[in-house]
Amino acid sequence: MGVRGLQGFVASSCPRVCTVVNFKELAEQHQSKHPGCTPTVVVDAMCCLRYWYIPESWVCGGQWKEYFSVLRDFVRIFTDVGIKLVFFFDGMVEKEKRDVWVKRRLKNNREIARIFQYIKKHREQPSRSMFFIPSGLAIFTRFALKTLGQETLCSLQEADYEVASYGLQNNCLGILGEDTDYLIYDSCPYFSISELCLDSLNTVMFCREKLCASLGLCLADLPLLACLLGNDVVPEGMFENFRYKCLSFYTSVKENCDRRGSIILAVADHIAKVLRVYQGEKKLEEMLPLGPNKALFYKGIASYLLPGQTSPWIPPKAKAITTLHMQVVSVGSDPESKQQSPESSDPESKQESPKSTDSESKQESPVCTDPESKQESPMCTDPESKQEDPMCTDPESKQEVPMCTDSESKQEVPMCTDSEIKQEVPMCTDPEFKEEDPMNMEPESQRQVTMVTDTEILKVARAQHVQAESYLVYNIMASGEIECSNTLEDVLDQALPSQAFVYRPVRQRVYSLLLADGQDGASCPPVQEWFVYSGNPLTHPDLVRPLQISLPGGTPSLKLLWLNHEPGTQARRMEVLLACFDLSSSSEELQAVESPFQALCCLLTYLFVQVDTLSLEDLHAFIAQALCLPGKSAGQLADLQLDHVDPRAVQLGSLLVRGLTMLLLVNSACGSPWSTSDLMPWNLFDGKLFHEKYLQAQKGYSVEALVEQNRALLTHFHQLKSVVCKACQREDRRIASRQLWQPLHSGRQGRPGSGAHRKSFGNSRSDQGQHWREQGPGSRQQESNPWRRGPSSGWSN
Repeated sequence: MGVRGLQGFVASSCPRVCTVVNFKELAEQHQSKHPGCTPTVVVDAMCCLRYWYIPESWVCGGQWKEYFSVLRDFVRIFTDVGIKLVFFFDGMVEKEKRDVWVKRRLKNNREIARIFQYIKKHREQPSRSMFFIPSGLAIFTRFALKTLGQETLCSLQEADYEVASYGLQNNCLGILGEDTDYLIYDSCPYFSISELCLDSLNTVMFCREKLCASLGLCLADLPLLACLLGNDVVPEGMFENFRYKCLSFYTSVKENCDRRGSIILAVADHIAKVLRVYQGEKKLEEMLPLGPNKALFYKGIASYLLPGQTSPWIPPKAKAITTLHMQVVSVGSDPESKQQSPESSDPESKQESPKSTDSESKQESPVCTDPESKQESPMCTDPESKQEDPMCTDPESKQEVPMCTDSESKQEVPMCTDSEIKQEVPMCTDPEFKEEDPMNMEPESQRQVTMVTDTEILKVARAQHVQAESYLVYNIMASGEIECSNTLEDVLDQALPSQAFVYRPVRQRVYSLLLADGQDGASCPPVQEWFVYSGNPLTHPDLVRPLQISLPGGTPSLKLLWLNHEPGTQARRMEVLLACFDLSSSSEELQAVESPFQALCCLLTYLFVQVDTLSLEDLHAFIAQALCLPGKSAGQLADLQLDHVDPRAVQLGSLLVRGLTMLLLVNSACGSPWSTSDLMPWNLFDGKLFHEKYLQAQKGYSVEALVEQNRALLTHFHQLKSVVCKACQREDRRIASRQLWQPLHSGRQGRPGSGAHRKSFGNSRSDQGQHWREQGPGSRQQESNPWRRGPSSGWSN
């Protein structure tokens, strides 16, 4: 999200900050200056997803083959001009940014509701103005880029910090993204993905030096400006009164500048003419209404300091706070580094790195320079310096500070503090890792909290996480906290459950596998789940207990599954994987299916056992589209036209794709018995193709028609269908035609977790974990007993 209002301000009021550049020309200039050094652009992939996803269809579950083709072309175009790309993905959500994450998810819920309203009314996909990225897009993009041979990294904290740090430390050509935080970081140049034209490789470069010149600031002032305007760390409301006071004292009204732009100019003017004048004479907290939010404010400034950088706005006593983002998780340069990096995804871990906060550090950083001008903005780095800088102060302005003492500001400001959440989850500690308390002004050694104590296994999990080779495994083992964003789910269609409930038993068994490590899973602490589903206000995470895996001889250790290469280990891995889906009884039949359909059959069997409102027609559509997919090109899939869009099929497509992400999780946790390519949607699923098969099956099309009169596919179809149906029958689940039982499911009752009731037409297996109908929202953190589950949704027979 970046700095509030800065993107619009730069575009409308500071056009000099934006310069059209050409990547090919920049690469040639870089090579001439640095012979033998490959020009490298570090890409914030999370900012680029919606620009990469250009297929016309997006509601049906994703056009994955088309999307993969787009990524391949993107990589090829940069490679052809000699530019190396390094991609970064968010690996976790930092605690101080959880409130922002929650607000976005709740906003997305409202957007999704409007999408389904539109589909039901118009029976077609909404326009691009209502675009919502397909479920799992970020997850599968990682693996797509790795398949294309690209260096792909997953962050141990917020990705934008690691992107900026990587760009600075590796002398990169620039950063490609869409986040105004990159205008604040003192790193390599920042380029816009939204303005990128692939045909010409032209885009817009945002120049920090020109922004500073326009605002009368220096580079070291930009983090202060960002926090006073509001960002993902410092809530926008914290300094609302302060900004309005700045505006009231600001006289140099700029033409063609809206109110928000005027506020930015006024705050910058106050920094230059008031705060800098009194810097060193008065403490910052005496000049700003920090109040009880002083620590959070300094953390906000520190979040922009890259390794080796200091800020004149952070007093010496607050030095501990400057280590917030200085863990030097140089994930791109050496994942096996011996640096003291925390074995945790806890955002408040304050490991000091070899390069961190020495105020004497004079490490030089590359600056973004104007192609037409070689002048660089001055750097203000001495916190004790009283020297006035022509870029930072007005020598004629010596007026008294007109505002902003703590006593003036009495408003309550929303902030995210640990004291609001009384965490009662017992966790293990690793004595090898220490941290400093970021809320304490004086450093104090503490022991780093992790969910497991085996440092060897943690190191393996961390390396796989950083190299984007696993999904959620390290988050579970390090912090015991995971999240899942919004899914296209119709809250008014009560016949289909939320994917959060459908796949929860699988996750529970994975928790037992990862946290118990061969021991009794019942003794493991619950995992905190931030999963979006209808009725969940996301005020607290669900506390979800691990579920013991049922295996003859017990569950093998992670060292056996991950590190052992002896004959027979692969079979053991597959045995554990099937047990996570509670499909051990069908092991022989499922393993007889060839790849990549073995994974699909496993997923479909689990889905149809869990969700008894799925019909034979649904199964036919899922299998038929998977079999027909390999014979169709991306162009053919793009040209496919649908009679109409069905809201139920939309949700089914998303449900299956979320299932593919669960296959990734289980496969990672079990030591990868399956090849990752067997789990990729471009090999197993296409949204429009599934939608076409779904509509045809609902109309009563024959199986021959579904597989497009292909005899070889017809034989294969019956083989896969037989495997799934027989496996379901072993669990007392008989898949019937929708036409036979549709009248029984015509009612619309409450979703699981909403407290409503309806009839159940399937069998839940209480001894093997809760059926989705019997799952409530889970325990909440404010409950006195974190092990007690919330109320059941009350499904009855």
